[in-house]
Amino acid sequence: MPALIAALEGMLGTWLTQFLLGFTALAALITLNAMFMVWFERKVSAWVQGRLGPMEHGPQGTLQTLLDVIKLLGKEPIIPAKVDRTTFILAPVVAFLPALVLLSLLPYSEDLVFTNAESGILLVFAFGGVSLMGVFMGGWSSNNKYALLGGVRAVSQNIAYELPLLLSTMAVVLSAGTLNISKIVQVQTAGGFGWFFMYQPLALIIYIIAATAETNRAPFDIPEAESELVAGFHTEYPAMGFAVFFLAEYTYMFVVCGVGAALFLGGNHGPWLPGPCWFLIKVYFLLFLMVMFRWTFPRLRFDQLMDLAWKLLIPLSLANLMVTALVIKLV
Repeated sequence: MPALIAALEGMLGTWLTQFLLGFTALAALITLNAMFMVWFERKVSAWVQGRLGPMEHGPQGTLQTLLDVIKLLGKEPIIPAKVDRTTFILAPVVAFLPALVLLSLLPYSEDLVFTNAESGILLVFAFGGVSLMGVFMGGWSSNNKYALLGGVRAVSQNIAYELPLLLSTMAVVLSAGTLNISKIVQVQTAGGFGWFFMYQPLALIIYIIAATAETNRAPFDIPEAESELVAGFHTEYPAMGFAVFFLAEYTYMFVVCGVGAALFLGGNHGPWLPGPCWFLIKVYFLLFLMVMFRWTFPRLRFDQLMDLAWKLLIPLSLANLMVTALVIKLV
């Protein structure tokens, strides 16, 4: 492997080689995470309902997701007649591409950070907002009332829950004194202070709830509520268009759980196992909570969804941020 990297650097240059290797690694992570999460969610859902879940293809049904991907690749990419064709095609791409940037900001270990940005937290929220544009573009360009309503709901929901998500994150940023995600992890592992969830339990609870809503997961899956909107903003998307939206959703779930693990659970810090293993364990623990929410709580009405954000989570996160700032000032 080192010989191959050296040969590539000789042909392409160091910067381009590092970019290609990083891009390949992130693409592999996105694909493997999505395939694992689909299988994992099916298994957890079956466990909750007293079923077996996928069992036929591969050990414990592990090949079921791969076969689903092959099926999607074989479907005809139909574009409805009256859609805004250019926007319709670009929407899944716009929703998905920021995921590559967001994955590169996560600290998988002390030495494995693709982009160690000083303003990493701000970049997470900036590129997360760009992905929302793809969702709205898909709903607006479909020339379908259900898709348009799904897109409008997605925008209003994300605006509402972006605020408590940001405010809960800022409480940790104030405590750590930096916007760099890797440095926030280092603060938790140095000096014996412990992980931030011990000092910011309310911020962690708010973060998990808001992150679940940001990724349109049940019980906050209002933008794609099947009983009301068929499939919401991706109603008209067949084959790979639907698959790319699906891939983007699971990637953003991984990102928000990765940021949560870094901010509150010490990131890659832990005994015995290598750093990346601890990071993935914490990420998939938070993902498990998200999956359990789906089978624990009924879907909220839209007014209940908005009330939860504006009347409860935002005031609580503001109060928590002010108390944090006051304590830091006094100490």
